[in-house]
Amino acid sequence: MAYRFLADAVMLVHFAFLAFVALGGFLAWRWPRVRVLHAVAVGWGLVSVLAHVECPLTAWEDRFRRLAGEQGLARGFIDTYLTGVIYPREYLVAIQLAIGCLVVVSWVGFALRRRRVVRR
Repeated sequence: MAYRFLADAVMLVHFAFLAFVALGGFLAWRWPRVRVLHAVAVGWGLVSVLAHVECPLTAWEDRFRRLAGEQGLARGFIDTYLTGVIYPREYLVAIQLAIGCLVVVSWVGFALRRRRVVRR
């Protein structure tokens, strides 16, 4: 039971991390120090997508699921919970580009807001 709880907790942290990658730049508008953490998260996201590096959270969740007597993750986190579930597999690249656009818009917005504050 404890392993199942840990697996579910890691899954929730993973979803939160993905949300932070997509939307964390907007948090920096209010809390500028967040931009450093967001840059690191986006960097990790790029490395994992472009170089196909498995996220440690995926490995932890898989291990905890197996220790709980479950099947574990047959595919990666995104393939298990998002691709083919939330959006069709053929939209994966479009979704990745949309998330990239969100990140760019959030950073451009941050820079514009920062510039406006400095000019006052």
